[in-house]
Amino acid sequence: MEPKSAKDTEVIMTHLVLPQDANPAGNLHGGVILKHIDTTAGVVAKRHSRGNVVTASIDRMSFRQPAYMGELLIFKASLNHVGRSSMEIGVRVEAENLRTGEVRHTNSAYLTFVALSDEGKPTPVAPLKLDTDTARRRHREAEQRRANRQRERALEEGWASAQKE
Repeated sequence: MEPKSAKDTEVIMTHLVLPQDANPAGNLHGGVILKHIDTTAGVVAKRHSRGNVVTASIDRMSFRQPAYMGELLIFKASLNHVGRSSMEIGVRVEAENLRTGEVRHTNSAYLTFVALSDEGKPTPVAPLKLDTDTARRRHREAEQRRANRQRERALEEGWASAQKE
């Protein structure tokens, strides 16, 4: 498979925060943000794999600032790392106040998706072409997160087996 650049699959999506998305104080519900982050990252994974994908994990979700009813959410997603069948996508969320034009960075998240064959089994995807300094930096940082996830998984499995004894 030919390597693909992150530029080939990056996505920008938007969502206008409506009353059903917010609590009585007008603050956006965190679950609404998570849903749109997952959808946006899924589009990037699907564009890269050109097949079915599933969310394997959300590595970290940071709530930096609130978003409010009436604001426009901007979801910017880009591929950071590709394994054999897995892909890490970073998503940055900004909220734009449509009255003032102010834009704030509200959330960030890293998600891992796995590409699936028609039979529902993990399937290989094209490698990631590291063709810019930004792509190389994001790839290095993603490798560190991947190593951290593997260490955490080993700890969790050790804890779970200790609980069974």
